[in-house]
Order: sequence, then structure tokens, then C-alpha cells
Amino acid sequence: MKTNNNKKFSRRNDRKVLMAEESTKSWADSDSETYSTSSSSSDSEQEEVHCFMANQTDDDEVFDFANSEFTREDLVQELNDMVHEYKTLSHTFEEIKAENASLKNSSAESSSDELEDTDSLKTELSRLKIENELLRNEAGELKAEVDKLTEEMSSWNKANRSLYKLYESQKPIKLIKPGVGFNYDSSLGETSTQSQPVHDKLNKTDLCQRWCDT
Repeated sequence: MKTNNNKKFSRRNDRKVLMAEESTKSWADSDSETYSTSSSSSDSEQEEVHCFMANQTDDDEVFDFANSEFTREDLVQELNDMVHEYKTLSHTFEEIKAENASLKNSSAESSSDELEDTDSLKTELSRLKIENELLRNEAGELKAEVDKLTEEMSSWNKANRSLYKLYESQKPIKLIKPGVGFNYDSSLGETSTQSQPVHDKLNKTDLCQRWCDT
């Protein structure tokens, strides 16, 4: 096997040199006038071409299947190398394709989860807004009711104080009946003057009672 590889390497070098010579010959035929005027530069250019063609890598080689020097084993070996490289590239391609599909699925699932979370948050926010509005309306109604009750309580306390003042202002009325030692003429004026304030107080009491009933 090592002998075959050495033969193959030798043939490749020979092919490189042959291709370099053919290229040099074609360049010399097409530029004969130029070479005749500057022979020294032609020699240097030919040497550069020989070196360049001899130092080319195996990837830049042209595999000449028409060359009779190549054996069937060489052709089979080259074919096997190409098949092996094709399988390697195919396997790499499948791995990259599977990874790409996995990334797409992960991205789609992540986007779907984010959309679901966003929709859920929007729904919860709408519910909280509605609940907040209801609580605000209820608080307004309760405040109005409290204000009304406060006003009624204030009116009731005011009326109660007024009644209490009227009650405190009233005093017991003493009636003096005619009897022994009673001077009707002298007490007539006094009785008439005392009965007038009592009458006024009774009228005020009646008026306050009517106002409270209403």
C-alpha cells in the first residue's frame, strides 16, 4: 500500500511538471516576439512558473481520467475518498438541519408561551380594572350615605338641644286660690301679669312639639 502511495505521489509531481511545461510552451508560442526582445526576463518567468506549478496543493490539482498512467486502483481510491467526503458532509448537513429545526421549535414554543402569558396578564388587568371601578362606585355610595346620616344626626342633636333648653326654661306654676285673708283686687293685677308669661311658654312648647312631629 505504501508503494502505491509513493507511485501515486510521483505521478502527481510528474503531472505538475508536465502541466507547467505545457503552460510555459503555450505562453512562449503566443508571445514569441516578446521573448525574442527580452530573453533574460523570459528565463526568469519560466523558472517562476515551474516553481509555482510544482508548489500547488493537491486541492488545486486537475484529475485527468484520460491519463493511461492511472490504474483502476487509483480511480477506486479517488472515488472512495469522494464518497467518504460526501457522507461526512451529508452527516454534517443533517446535524445542522436538525439543530436548526430544534431552534425553530424552541423559538416557536417560547413565543407561544409569551403570548399566552401576555393574554393572561391582559385579562387579569381588565378584571382588576373592573373590580376597582366597582369598589370606587361603592365607596362613593357609602360616603354619600354617611354624609346623609351625619346631617340627620346633626339635625336630631340640634332639635334635642332646643327641647332641652325649653324644658330647662320652664318652672313650676303656683296658683293662689281665693280664701281667708285673700285680697282679690290686689292680687288680680299680679295674677294677670304672671299668667301672660306662662301662656307664652305654653305656646312655644306647642310650636316646638309640632315642628318635631313634622
